[in-house]
Amino acid sequence: MTNLLDLLNNRWLWTAVIASTSAQVIKVLLVLLITRRWRPEVFAETGGMPSSHSAMVTALATGVGLTQGFSSPLFAATAVFALIVMYDATGVRHSSGQQARLLNELIEELRAVVREGFAPMPLRVLMGHTYLEVLVGSLLGILIGWLAFAVLA
Repeated sequence: MTNLLDLLNNRWLWTAVIASTSAQVIKVLLVLLITRRWRPEVFAETGGMPSSHSAMVTALATGVGLTQGFSSPLFAATAVFALIVMYDATGVRHSSGQQARLLNELIEELRAVVREGFAPMPLRVLMGHTYLEVLVGSLLGILIGWLAFAVLA
């Protein structure tokens, strides 16, 4: 029971979860504002503005830095973790999403030419993030971490 209470009282964990959830809610609201369409399924999608992964890891690192010190080994670990996640979001995931989209277009073109017996399944396109989406997600995470550990503490 103590472990469950510890988990429920872990401010660092919940601050990170709140930051990620906030970014996803903002995505849904931005889609509504821009397209004038209510698309709640965007809440569960990857990619888009702002990056929820960036918000999550920067909120965690901010909370750790504010409570454990910005010179602590734990802050260094969370900061490095955050940088890896953000690098991956803009690099590897973004590139693989673009490649999947292009391969799907090639499959459609081949399907039109071959017609019979050519039925590969389209690749799932999981888009990464642009630098701006990661930057905005990071700023959101820093803000939420700062609010949780410096203002509301």
